[in-house]
Amino acid sequence: MAEKIATREAYGKALAALAEKYPDLVCFDADLAGATMTKYFKAACPERFFDMGIAEADMVGVAAGMSLCGFKPFVNTFAMFAAGRAWEQVRNSVAYPHLNVKVVGSHGGLSVGEDGATHQCNEDIALMRTIPGMVVINPADATEAAKAVEAAIEHDGPVYLRFGRMAVPVLYGNDYDFKIGRGTKMAEGNDVSIICAGIMVEQALGAREILASEGICASVVNMATIKPIDEAMVIAEAQRCGAIVTAEEHSVIGGLGAAVCETLARTCPVPVIRTGIKDTFGKSGTAKELITYFGLDAQSIAENAKAAIALKK
Repeated sequence: MAEKIATREAYGKALAALAEKYPDLVCFDADLAGATMTKYFKAACPERFFDMGIAEADMVGVAAGMSLCGFKPFVNTFAMFAAGRAWEQVRNSVAYPHLNVKVVGSHGGLSVGEDGATHQCNEDIALMRTIPGMVVINPADATEAAKAVEAAIEHDGPVYLRFGRMAVPVLYGNDYDFKIGRGTKMAEGNDVSIICAGIMVEQALGAREILASEGICASVVNMATIKPIDEAMVIAEAQRCGAIVTAEEHSVIGGLGAAVCETLARTCPVPVIRTGIKDTFGKSGTAKELITYFGLDAQSIAENAKAAIALKK
């Protein structure tokens, strides 16, 4: 049984561990250090940690100013507030002047669970994708989360990192080489390709097992970087398999599925079925219950895969 760690936990520990290597790294939080896991950075470097209170817009503005002084700020809050409440400041104060600020949205998606629809941000990736020059990353496990943190530090410009509340299996070893803008193949297959991100990678691998029991061989791609998406890999999967299923813990509008469709519509049109949250809000419930209720579980992905295969010419 694979060890399970929440990506928010891995992020917090990675940020603290990198503090010594990057003395210009500073951390901002909006009164949520215990939830976003920036408490680890606070303990390691209290003089470089700034709790801005429940003032997310101000936090982003101060971080923008700090970046102009040569620092590398990470701003942290729940995805609902990072992408929602502070969107204008992220757009105008960070992205417009292309400042070196990293925006971290913790507790993204349905897996926030019992907190309900108001806190289940299923629109953050879409909102951040539309901002010019913004990199968008949604890691699948603890290893990828930690690697993505350092990649974001090394990247010159704004980055949005989405982390989750729910513990998920560790899929990668420490030798995993994460690169911004590159997808990674989790499993080979020729009948259909499942392109996924975040906690949906686990579900996609489960769907592959279900399909294999029915004689269908599915490819699984972890597309952790949703912007810039790995277009070459998306096109190669479409050309080889002839049908695509996307899987994301996010609205089907504007997220990973949209990015895949946008790529294939102009390069290699094939049937694409998007697995995600339809045009609706979330509900209160356990993460497992919600994943099943909204059709994000392995069985639902497998059914979508068979439907995509049926649409092949």
